[in-house]
Amino acid sequence: MFRSLHMKLVIILVLLIMSVMLVVGTFLISSVTSYNIDDFRQQMSSVFKTGFIKALNEKADQPDGAEQIKDVLMAYSGSLGIDSYRSYRNFYILDGKTGDYIDGSNKALGQTLEKTPNILAAVAGKVGDKISFIDSYMDVAVPVRGNSKSYIIYIKDSKQDLKDLTSMLLAITLQAMLFGLIVAVLLSFFLSKTMTTPIEELTKSAALIASGDFEKKLEVHSTDEIGILTSTFNDMAQVLKDTLEEVEGEKNKLNTLFLHMADGVAAFTKEGRLLHMNPAAQKMLGTEFDENLTYKQVFCDLKVPADLDAAEKGYLESDYRKNGRYLKIFFAPFGIPDGGEGLMAVIHDITEQRRLDEAQREFVANVSHELRTPLTNIKSYTETLLENPGDIPPDTETKFLSVISGEADRMMRIVKDLLTLSRLDYARLDLRFSPFSLKVLIQNVYNAMLLEASKNGYIFTLDFQDNLPDMVGDRERIEQVIVNIISNALKYTPVGGTVAVSAGSLKENKVFLKVKDNGIGIPKEDIPRLFERFYRVDKARSRERGGTGLGLAIAKEIVEYHKGRIVIESELDRGTEVTVTLPTNLPLPQLDDNQQDSFPVKPE
Repeated sequence: MFRSLHMKLVIILVLLIMSVMLVVGTFLISSVTSYNIDDFRQQMSSVFKTGFIKALNEKADQPDGAEQIKDVLMAYSGSLGIDSYRSYRNFYILDGKTGDYIDGSNKALGQTLEKTPNILAAVAGKVGDKISFIDSYMDVAVPVRGNSKSYIIYIKDSKQDLKDLTSMLLAITLQAMLFGLIVAVLLSFFLSKTMTTPIEELTKSAALIASGDFEKKLEVHSTDEIGILTSTFNDMAQVLKDTLEEVEGEKNKLNTLFLHMADGVAAFTKEGRLLHMNPAAQKMLGTEFDENLTYKQVFCDLKVPADLDAAEKGYLESDYRKNGRYLKIFFAPFGIPDGGEGLMAVIHDITEQRRLDEAQREFVANVSHELRTPLTNIKSYTETLLENPGDIPPDTETKFLSVISGEADRMMRIVKDLLTLSRLDYARLDLRFSPFSLKVLIQNVYNAMLLEASKNGYIFTLDFQDNLPDMVGDRERIEQVIVNIISNALKYTPVGGTVAVSAGSLKENKVFLKVKDNGIGIPKEDIPRLFERFYRVDKARSRERGGTGLGLAIAKEIVEYHKGRIVIESELDRGTEVTVTLPTNLPLPQLDDNQQDSFPVKPE
C-alpha cells in the first residue's frame, strides 16, 4: 500500500505540514521566551541605574538600612514588575556577605530561597544578571554596599507568565497542526490524484504499447508538465510505431532477399548449430534446413575457419565442391540476438564460371589452331617459292599462289567472324534496319547457290508455302544467316543428297525459314553445343571443308538480335533440319531529316 505513488505523496505532504508547524511553533515559543527574558532585563536595567544604586548604598549605612531599602523597592515595585497578588515576581533583601534572607516582598518564599549563581556573584561584589533559557526562573542580584554594611537586592521571577503563554502557544500550535493535517490530507489526496491519474493512464498505455497495440491515444487535459508528458508520450508512441513498421519492413525485405537471392546464406552459432539457411544454400549443398543440423553435417569435409578476426578483410574464403558443383564460400563472424557470436557463410556457385573459363581456354586454343593452320600453309608455300625462284613450273607456281590466296582468304574469314562475335558480345554490332522482302532475299540466295549445288549433284529445292509478308530487319545480316545455314546443309550432305529450303508465314506476325537435308546428321549429345564458338562435331571433316566453327554461333546471335529463334533437329546418318523463326513487325525508329533510311540497332 505504501509503495504506491499516491500514498507516498500523501505521507510526504503530511510530514511536510507537521514539520512546518513544529518549526513554526518552536520558533514562536523560542521568540516569546527570548522576548520575556529581554523584557525582564530591560525592566531591571531601567530601575537599577547608577544613581539608584548609589542612593541604595547610602541607605545601607542607616541603622534600619534594610527597612529603608525595602521601602524604596516597594515604591519601585511597579517599575520592577512585582505583583503582590500573584507573587510571580518578588524582591528579596539578602545579607551582602552570606546571602541569607533578611526581608522581602514574600517572606514565605524568602525563607526557602536557594542561593543561585547570580546570588553568589552578588556576594562576590558583582552584579548577577545571567539568565538561562533552561532555568525555570529569571533572576538578578545587585550588591548594595555602604561603608559599614552591605546588602544584596535580589529580584526573582518564576516565569509563570512565560509558562502560561508558552502553554497557550503550544495549544494553538497543536490546534493549527491538527487543522493543517486535515487540510494537508485532503489537499494531498487531491494533488496526488491530479498527478497519479495521468501517470496511471500512461502506465496502462505503455502496457498496451508493450503488447503491440499502438491505436489508443491519451487525451491531453492540461498544458502543464503532465500535459506535455502526455503529448510527448503520444508522439513517442507514434514514432515507435513508425520505427517498428520500418524495422518490420526491413526485416521482410531481408527475408525476401535471403529467400530469393541467388547466393546461398547459412548462419551458425559459435557452437556450430545451424541457425538459418536460405533456399539457394539448400539447393547448392543438397541439404534441407533443420535446426538440429551442425556445421560438420552441412560442410562435411570443410574445417571451421579460425582466426576470422585476424583476417585483413574481416572474412576468409574457401573453395568447396559438393554434388558436382564448384562453390566458393566466404566466412565472416556476426552477432546473434542472444548477445553471442556466430559464423555466417555466403556461398557462391562458380560452376558456370569454371565452365566459362574452360570454354574460354578452349576458345583460345581453337582460334590459335585455326590461325596456325593457314599460316603454316602460307609460310610453307611461300618458302618453297622463295627457295626455288624460276625453277618451279608456271602451273605449279600458280597453284601454290592460289593455295596462299585461299589460306589468306580463310584467315580473313576467321578474323571477320571473330570481329563480328566481338561486336555482338559488346552490343556494338550496327544493325541497319529497313523494310525488305524476305521472299525476294531467299529467292536470290537460292539462285546464287543453285549452280554450285547442281555441279555437285545435289537435289536443291525451294518451296514457298504462301505469300511471305515483308519484314523489318538488317537485310545483309539475315542474308548472312540464310547463306550460312544452306552452306552447312550442302557442306555436310553427301554428293547426290537432298537439300530442301522452305519458307512461310506463322501467326502473330512471324515467318519461318526451314532448311532440311538428308546428310550425315549430328549425334544427339552434340546438339546442345552446336552454337558454341569453334565447336565442330567432326573436326577433321570440318577442317577439310574449311569450317571454322563460328558460323552457327554468329547466326544464333543475329537471329536473337532480331527477336527470333533458331532451332536444330538432327539424327545421326539421317539428316538435319534447321528452323529459323523471325518477327515481321519490328519497329522502325523515328528518323530526323538528316538521318538515312537505315540506322544502328542495339539489342535490349
